[in-house]
Amino acid sequence: MTEHSSEEARLAELAAFLQAHPNIDHVDACLIDLCGIIRGKRYPRADLEKLFRSGLQFPYSTYYLDVTGHCADPCGRGISDGDPDGVCLPVPGTLVPTPWVSERAAQVLVTMSDGDGAPASAEPRNVAAGVCRRFTELGLRPVIAFELEFYLLDEVADDQGRPQPPVSPLTGLRDNSTQVYGVDEVTGFTDLFGEVDRAAAAQNIPASVTSAEFAPGQYEINLKHVDAPLAAADHCALLRQVVRGVARRHGIRATFMPKPFPERAGNGMHVHMSLLDGDGNNVFDDGSDSGSETLRFAIGGMLATLSDAMAVFSPSINGYRRFAPRLYVPVTKSWGIDNRSVALRIPSGASSSRRFEHRVAGADANPYLVLAVLLAGIHHGLSQRIDPGPAWQGSACEEADADIPADLSSALARLRSSRVLKSYLGDSYVDLYCATKQAELASFMDHITPREYEWYL
Repeated sequence: MTEHSSEEARLAELAAFLQAHPNIDHVDACLIDLCGIIRGKRYPRADLEKLFRSGLQFPYSTYYLDVTGHCADPCGRGISDGDPDGVCLPVPGTLVPTPWVSERAAQVLVTMSDGDGAPASAEPRNVAAGVCRRFTELGLRPVIAFELEFYLLDEVADDQGRPQPPVSPLTGLRDNSTQVYGVDEVTGFTDLFGEVDRAAAAQNIPASVTSAEFAPGQYEINLKHVDAPLAAADHCALLRQVVRGVARRHGIRATFMPKPFPERAGNGMHVHMSLLDGDGNNVFDDGSDSGSETLRFAIGGMLATLSDAMAVFSPSINGYRRFAPRLYVPVTKSWGIDNRSVALRIPSGASSSRRFEHRVAGADANPYLVLAVLLAGIHHGLSQRIDPGPAWQGSACEEADADIPADLSSALARLRSSRVLKSYLGDSYVDLYCATKQAELASFMDHITPREYEWYL
């Protein structure tokens, strides 16, 4: 099925699903907003045919709410334009159960169109789709996998009001040390991660390896590579929902906040990608460890646009706390072979699987927009044949590159002035994104923090 399937095909998908799941009594029609938050409407079983036949009306402004759910009327869109509706139709193949909610619940992703049937330009998924079409024109197909880091937290804060790791069901104790790749750390939450696996399978999310990361209570789940870029971003967005939902069932909170603990590792969203030609050949592979000229041009383009894209990779004020020297978080425009200190790592392994790992984005980033700016950088690098320079040797995270924005305000100013990214994402979308996040930042800064009272009162 295509992204824009016919009414007949949509109704056939619905009928087959309901026959296979006779207990389902409601479906959540879900869209994913600018901040990567899932929003939607709940449809009882009796009204599903209407949803799949003609879609639902949804205000465009849903796609430019800030992280608190507030619309600041960015670029005169919201209150000023009367808050008009677009039409949302189900995305083919995304009608799935939500077993962590109940055995009677399901959800379907929807995508919005304008009144004339064109994809709504305010929807992040449509922004990414527009950049993907550039690769179709080149006869290239991206193969992508996301990796997500997150913390499991006790629902109860410590005696100072700070988040803390949960009690391990295995040991009866809270983890307090960094046992990276520790098997007991994963085993302690076997039931939780087993339920995550089953829920992901029910939703056709190709979740793969789970591992303990660099801090107590921190974990990573890898997604398998798929050759459908939008589906890869769907998987990432929906996996966050699955992990949070399953964790709640176990009396635990899961957070993808980039830096919940100042002294511990941050949460990242790593992206692995290769490119296939029309015959299925990996164009990044030339038999060498460093990859082909095409791979180097792609890296050159991503490095050239890295600073412009920081407001997408790190969309919150908290996210910039991740970026500091010697933390395995990229602070330079760098690439290297099997080197985890760089922004763009070329993993070792069979040359036929040659790919890059992008290590900059925070776990709270919108996966569609991360996908869009990465593909924009690659396309820019290929079209302009941008040389990335030599691969970095040794540690690339000893000293931060002053050209990379170190705070959200600077990052938004950089994105707003980026001619390259505007040419791919659209001038109006970049302006809308920046206006929304700038208003969110202003609202955050209006709040007086406890430290201000401690220092200045």
